[in-house]
Amino acid sequence: MLRVFSTYRYSAQPLTSALLAEIAQAGVSHVEIYCTPVHVNYRSLESIRTVAEWIQEHGLTIHSLHSPTERDLLPGKRESGIPISISDPERVRRVDAVDEVKRILEIAEQIPFRYLVQHIGGGREARDQRRIDAAFNSLEHLTLFAKQRGVSILLENTPGELGAPSSLRHFVADTRLDLKFCFDIGHAHMEDGVEISFEAMRDLVAAAHVHDNHGQKDEHLLPYSGTIDWDAALGILAAMPSEFPMALELREQSAHAPSLADATAAFEKLEQGLAAKRSAAHN
Repeated sequence: MLRVFSTYRYSAQPLTSALLAEIAQAGVSHVEIYCTPVHVNYRSLESIRTVAEWIQEHGLTIHSLHSPTERDLLPGKRESGIPISISDPERVRRVDAVDEVKRILEIAEQIPFRYLVQHIGGGREARDQRRIDAAFNSLEHLTLFAKQRGVSILLENTPGELGAPSSLRHFVADTRLDLKFCFDIGHAHMEDGVEISFEAMRDLVAAAHVHDNHGQKDEHLLPYSGTIDWDAALGILAAMPSEFPMALELREQSAHAPSLADATAAFEKLEQGLAAKRSAAHN
């Protein structure tokens, strides 16, 4: 597996050179930046150029960026902003959301990255035709805009009907847009389960988000801290290529937890589990 660390763990505070240095020192070379205005001032070209310098200085590679899900997230708080949804049936709000995602994609002109992880909607939205049509209109434009900058868009499965794995698979099949998937294990566990969810997405999965929960809330815990059956989950993922990107997407639990040392230990445990599954498959 390719170790990718998501800065979602620190998304309620500004991204700094010191934080990127700590991530590099923890033995992680690939990063997914979770884009919120508090974490990364993506509207400022000067700010993005500064982040680019930090990334080069610390020898990191930006594997992916995660589109913002809310506008004007307040410092020190989470999920307190105005939702940004590319499937909003209201045209003015939808166009505004698309413009916000385009600002993220423009970062590729200063900091090359391979993937943009995108939610198709916000919250537990129903799979109604108005939202599907709105998402198509948005993504038809965004996939071209992304391709011109060397970026592929990955739709992430999220709780609810609209972002469910089966809905995403039907959406891509029906629209024939050039899209792939980011398989979120924690979200899958909250809905139909890891195995069923992965099967619905398997042929288009390009990366994964890895975190745990107890099946009800999107807790973003360290793997093996919730109720996901990791033995079974790794058995499924073991069939993916050896350099399959797995982004550890943790949520801050307290001022200093989970730590980067905890993240490193989690990566090692996941790698050991994958190695054991692959070894067993060849025997």
